[in-house]
Amino acid sequence: MIAYVFPGQGAQFSGMAKDLFDSSSIARDLFNKANNILGFKISDIMFEGTEEELKQTKVTQPAIFLHSVILSIVKKDEFKPAMLAGHSLGEFSALVAAGSLSFEDGLKLVSLRAQLMQNACELQPSTMAAVLKLDVNTVDSVIKQINNDIVVAANYNTPNQIVISGTISGVAAASEKLKELGGRVIPLKVGGAFHSSLMEPARKELGEAIQKVDLKSPICPIYQNVNAQPVKNVDVIKSNLISQLTSPVRWVQTINNMIADGATTFYEVGPGNVLQGLIKKIKTDVNTLSF
Repeated sequence: MIAYVFPGQGAQFSGMAKDLFDSSSIARDLFNKANNILGFKISDIMFEGTEEELKQTKVTQPAIFLHSVILSIVKKDEFKPAMLAGHSLGEFSALVAAGSLSFEDGLKLVSLRAQLMQNACELQPSTMAAVLKLDVNTVDSVIKQINNDIVVAANYNTPNQIVISGTISGVAAASEKLKELGGRVIPLKVGGAFHSSLMEPARKELGEAIQKVDLKSPICPIYQNVNAQPVKNVDVIKSNLISQLTSPVRWVQTINNMIADGATTFYEVGPGNVLQGLIKKIKTDVNTLSF
């Protein structure tokens, strides 16, 4: 069975989706529509912007969403998923590609999500770090030892790559303990503590917007970040989308569940090949390809 996966923040690069724009009138129409919805020419920044411009929160998330979604629309005759998943932001891309969420509503939600996350980051200085060479149980046990501070597991990316998230002091304290246990800790260049309780102000406001949006049942099950389970029920999809901002991305569990349910080939839809690398570290003998 063929599964399609959609990348999240960090996959952006200058020149992204320019080939789509140049080769497809459908893509050009959708980029023009996106520029009008956002109120600025995101297409120009995607095609010619600097790394710094692409790292702006209001640009990064919509840019990755647009690349993934427009690619799936342009190649709709080849896009035949049996199951779908998206990494964090990628869950919104997957829902649009699956016919559950309209292009316009998806872009508006992603743009709002980016702004609300930025606002939450500004309320309290916070950060994230990738932890390598240690397993999930070790990382989770260290996190529990950090008292009077916020630090959580935010992304279970591979069996030996877990991203932690929290206050600057909380992440620093956990990082020191993890290094003592032989872990390699890499601070991430992010604006704040995504997928932690520090995103609660963003979750509330985004939740109100998600509840108002018209969602249809997707063309196939979507395995959501919050519980790594296949979902088609609209109310459950909405609830999980809202919870996602303050909950960990259970990517290892998601991929394992998709494989257990019959996935043999994973197509990554959008910029880069980060997810293909993660999937290969979870299960070496599955096929991974760029769509």
